[in-house]
Amino acid sequence: MKPAPFEHWAPTSVDEAVKILSGLDDPGEAKVMAGGQSLMPLLNLRLSQPQHVVDLNAVTGLSEIRRDGEVLTVGAMCRQRAAERSDEVATAVSLLVEALGNVGHPAIRNRGTVGGSIAHADPAAELPTVALCLDAELVAQGLAGERTIAAANFFEGFLSTALTEEEILTAVRFPVDPPGSGSAFVEVARRHGDFAMAGVAVHVRLSGDTIAQARIAVSGVGLTPVRATDAEATLQGAAPGEEAFAAAAAATSAALNPASDLHASGAYRKHVAGVLVRRALATATDRAVQTRGENR
Repeated sequence: MKPAPFEHWAPTSVDEAVKILSGLDDPGEAKVMAGGQSLMPLLNLRLSQPQHVVDLNAVTGLSEIRRDGEVLTVGAMCRQRAAERSDEVATAVSLLVEALGNVGHPAIRNRGTVGGSIAHADPAAELPTVALCLDAELVAQGLAGERTIAAANFFEGFLSTALTEEEILTAVRFPVDPPGSGSAFVEVARRHGDFAMAGVAVHVRLSGDTIAQARIAVSGVGLTPVRATDAEATLQGAAPGEEAFAAAAAATSAALNPASDLHASGAYRKHVAGVLVRRALATATDRAVQTRGENR
């Protein structure tokens, strides 16, 4: 298959890209292309037939990785493979590196971008789940200027976000892992590189012998990634261990009502999500113990 005809735009700055989008008769008939690993298959299969494609690959200044104190900023056009191999990302936001290793295959990560995956908002994808788990901030730019959107408010539905038709995602801001914290990302897929039937991102911070904070997000179980707030509440102030992890797993499964499809039944996804939460919590807690006293 080949894409339906469209007009290709290649801006060299964010301002130019925004002006192109806002200058169209109907910005809703345009698609913004980053790495193209999700958009190009949709175009080739004619599942998406935009009249315009605004290609960001010639835009400069959107690929940097920068740490400012307790915030790690990753440019939206940063290639997934570059973030995966970055020592700075590994030190500051270890969950992101672990999740990236589950995204497709290296050839895909060489082209795919961090911002592109998050803006595409596939509910089975790894990076939207990480952004939600870590309470990341998404930086968007439009004609009115720049605005910041909390991850909790960013994902609105299937492949749908809070970005307006004239806005472009320019960066993602992740909080840096504090001492005494640990994270884990686990998922179940039929084959490595396939979209996961369910996945879980967990971040845990310990205080003494108890869990001071736990964040849990689940992929593949709804129209968006899902924050497991009931499970998080069961862990607040609890002693880490199998009993606490089992309670969190049960709370996670109880709150979910995933749909069935060709890849897995809703009941299977519901059950597996709980199993993955229990595993991820055990791994994240072990890692949190190891980071105590470290200066990150």
